[in-house]
Amino acid sequence: MDTEAFRDLLTPLGRDLLAEADGADLTEAGLLATATRLRGRFPAELVNAALTQLRLRDRARAKFGDDASRMFFTPAGLEQSTRAGVASHRARRFADSPKIHRTLEVGCGIGADLVARALAGVPGDGVELDPLTAEVAAANLATFGLDDLASVRVGDGTAVDPSGYGAVFADPGRRTARGRIFDPRAYEPPLDVVLALAQSVPAACVKVAPGIPHEAVPDGAEAEWISVGGDVKEAALWLGDLAGTVRRRATLIPSAQGSTYAPAHEHAPTGGGVGTRSRTEVVTLAPDDGLGDPEIRGWGRYLYEPDGAVIRAHLVAEVAAMVGGGLVDPRIAYITSDTLTETPFGASYEIEDVLPFSVKRLRAELRRRGAGILTIKKRGFAADVERLRRDLGFGGRRTGTGGEIVVVLTRVGDDPVAVLARPTG
Repeated sequence: MDTEAFRDLLTPLGRDLLAEADGADLTEAGLLATATRLRGRFPAELVNAALTQLRLRDRARAKFGDDASRMFFTPAGLEQSTRAGVASHRARRFADSPKIHRTLEVGCGIGADLVARALAGVPGDGVELDPLTAEVAAANLATFGLDDLASVRVGDGTAVDPSGYGAVFADPGRRTARGRIFDPRAYEPPLDVVLALAQSVPAACVKVAPGIPHEAVPDGAEAEWISVGGDVKEAALWLGDLAGTVRRRATLIPSAQGSTYAPAHEHAPTGGGVGTRSRTEVVTLAPDDGLGDPEIRGWGRYLYEPDGAVIRAHLVAEVAAMVGGGLVDPRIAYITSDTLTETPFGASYEIEDVLPFSVKRLRAELRRRGAGILTIKKRGFAADVERLRRDLGFGGRRTGTGGEIVVVLTRVGDDPVAVLARPTG
């Protein structure tokens, strides 16, 4: 789809086509018949563009929920875009800062963050190198009726004079045709270029990959790792007036909230406080400077698996303190405790047994317990999980009536172990 074809989609004829094709069979089996039917009434190139857009909207529901049905996308733009709930979470910090009057966004993509900030009442201008992507971002602003608050233009955002802006937001490219980029120096534009631009304004936020090394976080910045529905999605560096009083934090967004621009209630405990466990709340965890390293202890009655954002933010000690637990191995982020404590920052399991790892012994034990559903988790343990599942007799069908058993594969020192546990519910 080129820029001209996309513009045609925004005409009355294009919008009529999108409306008529919405709900049609877009599966591989039915796509040809749908296209043939529509080409009887609309130009072929317009039909191709519309069907591409509708298939992208279907994929976009995971990130944008029902809003995806009225938004516009490119394949690369959708892949790299921020989830609506994450963008809304970030936008609230911009909106809460009294010093930010207008924001410059470098590499605005399809406009996910630009839309979120405008919805929060923060004006801004997006700059995007790719002309088609810039057209898509502008169309998304218009879709939400935000043309008066935000704009998009084609260009190199790093070459724009930021002196008239109160803040910069940047989302450097972290993917190529060969896959993801992990070295911040290889971002497009490179992270050091973006940070130099960010330092020329009072405040800034830079979206980065969740695997960013802690040593790459500049002095005075706050690094925030974000998970949605338990999966770590991204990280952000907050600088200047937008930086908080802590060096790092983990933020957990429930999966339902992660795909909607609707605002959510946020509970932000200070230090190592515990947030109320709720599927509708965003919770955040920051360091407790009074804590040392977690204690090393033997297996207790419960096992806690910290959220990935907690692990990335190096806040395992804070969760261990919450649940009155420690680690069985200092290198592996599994917490064990004798008490069951409700926390949104990790999943909990009741330990039934801890065995030296052996496929034969583990298979016999699962049969003896009548395991019906097997969940395998691992950390610090090299194993092909799907092959192990088959070797244990769980090749895709329910085998017993004993409910779900979780097998946690890990190490204590140099010894591989299998922890048999059940979710606490």
